[in-house]
Amino acid sequence: MKPEEQQFLNDLDKRLWNAADRLRSNVNPSDYMHVVLGLVFLKYVSDAFKERRTELQAAFADPAHDYYLGPDAGEMVEQELEARDYYLEKNIFWVPALARWDFLRVNAKVANGTKLLVKNGKTFEYDFKGIGRLLDDALEAVEKDNPKLKNVLDKSYARWRVDDALPGLIDEFSKVPFHHGSLRAKDILGHIYEYFLGEFSIAAGKRGGEFYTPKSIVTLIVQMLEPFQGRVYDPCCGSGGFFVQSERFVEEHGGKVGQLSVYGQEANPTTWRLASMNMAIRGMDFDFGKEPASTYTRPQHPDLRADFIMANPPFNMKAWKDGVKDDDVRWKYGVPPEGNANFAWMQHMIHHLAPHGSMALLLANGSMSSNTNNEGEIRKAIVEADLVECMVALPGQLFTNTQIPACIWFLTRSKAARNGWQERKGQTLFIDARNLGYMRDRVLRDFKPEDVAKVADTFHRWKRGEAVDEPGFAKAATLEDIRKHDHVLTPGRYVGAAVQEDDGEPFEQKMARLTATLSNQLAESARLEAAIRKNLAGLGYPLKEPG
Repeated sequence: MKPEEQQFLNDLDKRLWNAADRLRSNVNPSDYMHVVLGLVFLKYVSDAFKERRTELQAAFADPAHDYYLGPDAGEMVEQELEARDYYLEKNIFWVPALARWDFLRVNAKVANGTKLLVKNGKTFEYDFKGIGRLLDDALEAVEKDNPKLKNVLDKSYARWRVDDALPGLIDEFSKVPFHHGSLRAKDILGHIYEYFLGEFSIAAGKRGGEFYTPKSIVTLIVQMLEPFQGRVYDPCCGSGGFFVQSERFVEEHGGKVGQLSVYGQEANPTTWRLASMNMAIRGMDFDFGKEPASTYTRPQHPDLRADFIMANPPFNMKAWKDGVKDDDVRWKYGVPPEGNANFAWMQHMIHHLAPHGSMALLLANGSMSSNTNNEGEIRKAIVEADLVECMVALPGQLFTNTQIPACIWFLTRSKAARNGWQERKGQTLFIDARNLGYMRDRVLRDFKPEDVAKVADTFHRWKRGEAVDEPGFAKAATLEDIRKHDHVLTPGRYVGAAVQEDDGEPFEQKMARLTATLSNQLAESARLEAAIRKNLAGLGYPLKEPG
């Protein structure tokens, strides 16, 4: 993205967030996010619809276009503009007239009881009973005309009783353009949706992790796996961040979004809706199952074998096993313990992996070394099956919802040579990325683009057959090496310590210099302590001498 476009989006983020923040005094914290994101959704589908409508108007008037209607088209143009197929062929949601943003904006402040004239191929009247009710009816109309969104949209604006605050927010959202430079409606509104998800995640604290994985981690995983074509699956998809980043990856490398088939599952009904809206905003075809459901007891894609699987499940999840049998076909490498779902998530993902598929799984660091409750035996079996391709240790403070140190497991069904990669059977790459990143504020750490590039490039160079060992950062180990470490997969055990650069100063001289510096600092400390005691005594607060 061009710097000017990025700055435009950053300024837009702040302006809209400040506008949305005015709702805090009117809405319960649990509803606040849904009020705002519902408006973002309606604005997006309307803008995308309007954009396509403008394209069609130009095509109908262009003699060189297949859709040319002739010089005397007249009323036929308006009729054709209301034909759904023109929109569906471009994967654009059909938006009924009642839900189009211009209609909502114009009528957001009219008096209750007003009869509004709505055109939708045919003309009908709508009895206005408040902007909250109008938004609910608009969302209902969008759902009715787009079966993919059935039971997805939260139609609760009338219940939230925010009619006084909504007109101002609608005015602010109305200023969002659906074009800026090379950015189009999907880019701009999709970015805003993702930004708001991140801000709501931070505001929600621990609960925020239910629906949001930090963008830099998602980017790192996608850059390493390179999901360019095939079936992509996330068994605990949250708001769909891995799918969004996969779409970006395909587009940035000259592909088309249709090259990916998106499959997800999510147990939390609210998060399931957020993910579905996220996909709809980007025009992505998706299958999240018929309903929100537990991945363990009601898998929505039982026969799926995915080419790429990416997931960030709840760390060390305790209550997961109710209704799951010990002889479940997924537990090929051992029965996961009742008190920790880490290896249940992992084996579920392995089970759904295609013969040449690859996967990435975020887990707590304990998964790399724990030997309690059969976890060590499961890890050993997975290692001995030669499924572990790469282990990445992450820095702390990357997540809004937990301070638990985390790592990424990269597993694959096949380490055979293919698509430019060299055979890597019996080998695993260890990367220690704990020293990468920067503190973006007092509590949260983030990766810079160059940090992501360093880790991803190291992984890809290793897969191409290049030597990538770097003390303190990366080490390619054999299966025999891992056996010597009792199948513990902590990267720090393998990469060793970083080589310290020789500054040219002899050891004896350096020791003498550092000792002198320490003596001076201790003397200065004693002088400052004496001065503080003297000043406090002058104020009538004498302190006892130490000892």
